[in-house]
This record gives sequence, structure tokens and C-alpha cells, in this order.
Amino acid sequence: MPEWPDALYDLLRQNGVTQFAYVPDAGHKVLIDRSLADADVHSVPLTTEEEGVAMLAGADLGGQRAVLLMQSSGVGNCINMLSLTHGGRFPFLTLVSMRGEYGEGNPWQFAMGQAVEPVLRAMGVIVLRAETPAEVVPTVTAAITMTYQSGQQVAVLLTQRLIGAKKF
Repeated sequence: MPEWPDALYDLLRQNGVTQFAYVPDAGHKVLIDRSLADADVHSVPLTTEEEGVAMLAGADLGGQRAVLLMQSSGVGNCINMLSLTHGGRFPFLTLVSMRGEYGEGNPWQFAMGQAVEPVLRAMGVIVLRAETPAEVVPTVTAAITMTYQSGQQVAVLLTQRLIGAKKF
């Protein structure tokens, strides 16, 4: 079992993230499970990813920090709601477990997987990528600074090189 997901959870908590919005996803299993077990955070399952954009807006308005955990296919569900991040001028941090790239075996995952980065950039979201375990903590640390100190909208793509391609 890789150690980087636990280090990532600890990093988020050390930086004051107290709300975790997610649609169930194997790529975020450790983060989801730890957030559910942590009595000091609110872990909210979503019916669709765009609800998470609104939840992060609400967290900011309430003076809290939140993160949206989603798979790359969920980015497509958020396109319209991402305009809220600019109109409302609130910090937005999302961690995206990627599909449709390195080693993907499911043809249905390629379209959105390949569109994630250009779609996020088109919506004004800064995109960072973590390809190896050693890159996770420094990349998310940079994203946390950009998000919570500079009020930016930042997505960290946790690539399939990092999380591994699902076997079917």
C-alpha cells in the first residue's frame, strides 16, 4: 500500500482543511476513509461533483477550508459550476484522481480523461500534476499555498502513473 495517501491526508489536516466533499472513488479511498473516521472534520458524500463546488463556496463563507475529491470524469459535471469560483472569488482546491491516460484499459474513460486539463484551464483553474509519490506532498503544498493564501482556484491531478491503472 502506498504511503503518499496518508501523508496527503495529514498535510490537508495540518493546513486546516476541515471539510471533505467527495463522490466515492477508489483513487481517493484512503482520504475518504480517514476523513470519515476523523471526528474533527465534516466528510460529505455528494450525489454529483458540482455539489462540491457549492460546498467549497459555503465552507469559505463560513471561514473554513475544504477540498473536493473527485475522479477525472467528474470534472465534466463541474464545468458550469466552476464559474462560481470566479464570480464568488473564493479559494477552490480539488484533488482529481485521473483516468483515461497512462495504462488505461477502459475506452470510456479516455474522452474526459484527456479533456480534464484543458477544460479546467479554460475555466480559469490552475492545474498542477503529481506523477510520482515523491511529488504528491510538495505539489499539494504548493496548491494549498496558492489556494488559501492567494485565493486561487487550483486542481491537483493525481495521475494514473501515481495511482495506477485499474485492472479489468
